[in-house]
Amino acid sequence: MSGTGVFAATIVGIIAGWIADVVLDRRHSLFIKLLIGVIGAFIGAFTATRIDLHLDGLLGELAVSSVGAVLFLAMLGLIRRPA
Repeated sequence: MSGTGVFAATIVGIIAGWIADVVLDRRHSLFIKLLIGVIGAFIGAFTATRIDLHLDGLLGELAVSSVGAVLFLAMLGLIRRPA
């Protein structure tokens, strides 16, 4: 998240967490969505860097963060399956 400030990064994190919640049909609180979005941003940025994908601007960061958040929730869902 090189081009955004803390406030914009927080908004991107909340929106990315919300998108991941909607895609995977989960229901989390706003704070948990923020955490999911921030962790997703790190996962998305790492993955995008590894595959040499460069998306600029706020929408690019939102897309990368959202994909990372969905991947994070999907992996978490595989680990935390009820018995």
